[in-house]
Amino acid sequence: MSAGKRARIPREQAQEIILNAAEELFYQEGIHAVSIDAVVERAGINKMSVYRQFSSKTKLILAYMTRKQQAFWTEWTNSLAMHPAQPREQLIQFFRDLVAKAVCSDYRGCCFLNVAVEFPDPSHAVRELVAAHQQRVHDTLLQMAEDLGAVHPSELAFTLRLLMEGAYADSQTYGTGRADLQMLPAIVEKLMDAAVAK
Repeated sequence: MSAGKRARIPREQAQEIILNAAEELFYQEGIHAVSIDAVVERAGINKMSVYRQFSSKTKLILAYMTRKQQAFWTEWTNSLAMHPAQPREQLIQFFRDLVAKAVCSDYRGCCFLNVAVEFPDPSHAVRELVAAHQQRVHDTLLQMAEDLGAVHPSELAFTLRLLMEGAYADSQTYGTGRADLQMLPAIVEKLMDAAVAK
């Protein structure tokens, strides 16, 4: 095979290869900064393979975001599974796990918040996906606040969501190595205890 000519990837493998490459590049460098050519180069396939799987860059972005959404909820489920039917302990565990991720040197913050900044038009399909994800996060936190017995569950859910998003932003603004993030689970614990106090 001549140098520069790429091997044909079987169709059933192409999507996974493309998404793996796109995920690495989009998350680390930002979506607008990454061209389809860069994805092709990282994936080691030809451009036609990309367009056979994804008819546009937007379709590729949506597939990437859907994958990130699935990963988020898998992590969420795994955190909660450590403390079945204990909403207080489940939320503390989730924030412990969030901190463990946010202090890693290759962490680039929340992909959903990053994408929301890159796509300011709320009617864009990518922003709509982000909005739906964030709404599901809020609704889930609200249900947990109610299960916890919070006096004002909406207020607690909103505060927890702000703490989550603040941790994402803090890790990027001040760096992942800061010790301050380690205080977050204890802060969440105090917040919940205050929220259910009669």
